[in-house]
Amino acid sequence: MTETINTHLTHAEFRRYSRHLIMPEVGLAGQEKLRRGSVLLIGTGGLGSPAALYLAAAGVGRIGLVDFDVVDETNLQRQIIHGTKDVGRPKLHSARDRMLDVNPHIEVILYETAIDSSNALAIMREYDVIIDGTDNFPTRYLTNDACVLLGKPNVYGSIYRFEGQASVFYAAQGPCYRCLFPEPPPPGLVPSCAEGGVLGVLPGVIGAIQATEAVKLLLGKGSPLIGRLLLYDALEMTFDEVELRKNPDCPVCGDNPTVTELIDYVQFCGLDPALVLEAGWEITPAELASAIAAGERPVLLDVREPHEWEIAHLAGATLIPPGDLLARMNELSTAEDIVLYCRSGERSARALNLLREAGFRRLKNLRGGINAWAQVIDPSLPQY
Repeated sequence: MTETINTHLTHAEFRRYSRHLIMPEVGLAGQEKLRRGSVLLIGTGGLGSPAALYLAAAGVGRIGLVDFDVVDETNLQRQIIHGTKDVGRPKLHSARDRMLDVNPHIEVILYETAIDSSNALAIMREYDVIIDGTDNFPTRYLTNDACVLLGKPNVYGSIYRFEGQASVFYAAQGPCYRCLFPEPPPPGLVPSCAEGGVLGVLPGVIGAIQATEAVKLLLGKGSPLIGRLLLYDALEMTFDEVELRKNPDCPVCGDNPTVTELIDYVQFCGLDPALVLEAGWEITPAELASAIAAGERPVLLDVREPHEWEIAHLAGATLIPPGDLLARMNELSTAEDIVLYCRSGERSARALNLLREAGFRRLKNLRGGINAWAQVIDPSLPQY
């Protein structure tokens, strides 16, 4: 006589998850936990892409995705859940289609919105585990504080160039993100991946680690990265670990918390004052092209790095990388008109304000940088 197995898994799911089912650490009971489990992924970019694919493949029953961006060609170097055919599509739609192609037995819920203090608690409350796949400090602090207030584990990851970090911030069992970083860094101090670059495979490594930690938390197996910060150096191919301790004076999870509700995290992290240019300090690509065509010859100051100069630069421009600007300021004249540019206009805005503080007044920042120039004026230049 054949005994009926008490499970919600279908025969197709038995076949699909067979390599899990034969592992004693997972087995039928563990796969049922994954099926009943839920994970919210904040961001479907570099970190969210591999995490989403592996969570779907593992059979996590309900996966929420939060994003409001569209797929851009520059994403495809690392955001492997999206393809060339998806350029211009909302990332959420692209990610959902790919996840359901990997595993049609799961549920994917979309939140096509910017997560903020007004909606974070309502969105996160419905999930067992939160994965932070963001790339900015306001959302990172928001995610941490919301997880602490809700009692949820926050699977953290960050990437830059060749280096990555991962941890699980879970205030019920260990430190939170604010225990490690009570205050955000000064605006503009930490470059973004768009400014500094990132090795394409790096988010694959860190995102897969985040997915691993989420699966372990749902299964209740192994030793999660609670109280440990994993440091990965892809160039040297090394993993290091730093022990983290709960801070009794932490403003959100300490003994006497002062943060008891979500706050304005954009204000908390601050705007970069160097990026705020008053009217009259910018010039559009069309305006610059017209000025040059009319015979004006402003000094074109390129404030990118030498390897970016090799990709593309404006004819007749002078290259002074940001780190050399103070030492080489004597090469510039306050009597000349100077137009500064970088890749997208952010670094050149900071450089412009630096020159203003030194007494330069005949300055303009090229709005949108050399990428905007290539898009509007000279399509023969590559955009990057």
